[in-house]
Amino acid sequence: MKLSQFDFTLPEKLIAKYPPTYRDEARLMVGNRKTGKIEHKMFKDLVSYFSDGDTIVLNNTKVFRARLFGIKEKNNAEIEVFLLRELDTERHMWDVLVDPARKIRIGNKLYFGEGDSLVAEVVDNTTSRGRIITFLFDGTKEEFAKRLHDLGQVPLPRFIKRDVEDLDEERYQTIYAKHVGAVAAPTAGLHMSRELLKRLEIKGVNIAYITLHAGLGNFQKIEVEDLSKHKAASEQFEIPEETEELINGSLDAGKNVCAVGTTVIRTLESSVTTDARVKATSGWTNKFIFPPYQIQVPKSIISNFHFPRSSLMITVGTFTGYDLMMNMYNTAVKEEYHFGTYGDAMLVL
Repeated sequence: MKLSQFDFTLPEKLIAKYPPTYRDEARLMVGNRKTGKIEHKMFKDLVSYFSDGDTIVLNNTKVFRARLFGIKEKNNAEIEVFLLRELDTERHMWDVLVDPARKIRIGNKLYFGEGDSLVAEVVDNTTSRGRIITFLFDGTKEEFAKRLHDLGQVPLPRFIKRDVEDLDEERYQTIYAKHVGAVAAPTAGLHMSRELLKRLEIKGVNIAYITLHAGLGNFQKIEVEDLSKHKAASEQFEIPEETEELINGSLDAGKNVCAVGTTVIRTLESSVTTDARVKATSGWTNKFIFPPYQIQVPKSIISNFHFPRSSLMITVGTFTGYDLMMNMYNTAVKEEYHFGTYGDAMLVL
């Protein structure tokens, strides 16, 4: 399939700028792969689609304040630095994006905070936008992490065209976020509330966790028409033994395994065995899932509604099948569902 097949017209007004008042009261579109039937529900109605012995898999990565604003030495030009990943914890060396990038050179110093409370030096140019910088900091790792947290900002995606507000500190994070390392929230999981998880557990549904530190690959634009030529960014992941046991136990019993979000789909499919089971492991994955790939582990998925021509939409479409996916997306536009990070969700059975 080609990139252009995953295109549709998305009105600007349908891109959610704010989350719903309550996490589990977003709208939920339910699609059935066997019948093609579409239902319109609320996210909290999710419970009725699962039963004792099923397993729902969540990504417990935690978003950190990855966006910093500072000034460049000598000319005091304002610079935005977006932290991607830490390359060396001892030297505080980071892979970053800078904006504007055209005037940032190796050896330049960048200053952040009042009184230049944090200083960084550019040590490498990797791409036209990317840089490697080293923070000049003599304290402990804990003190450095606190300094970044104090100076950083919640990394809302740019398509949410507003300033970061206090509510984003809580809402751009899942309630079960645990392991720090993501610069993008696993958005499908933002709908999960404590009350909803408790209702699922009371019903006998297993809640399992993986960790995948979502990076800017979530927003990476696909530049090629031939999807097989797209190179996805690598992301770090881990599947614990307990998760392996829960997932494989449900599969062996013929029960449902539901992947909440494309990060979970990618993680599970990066560890799938020859007998279509999951193996506990950790490492890095750059797996890009697109048709005609056959997704083997999840039997259902939960996803937000993503943007046209995005890798996230394509991954979802690989699971749903092209016709059902386009029907659901076109219906979402017609019925004015909200798209993007803070938007509504779909469940595909």
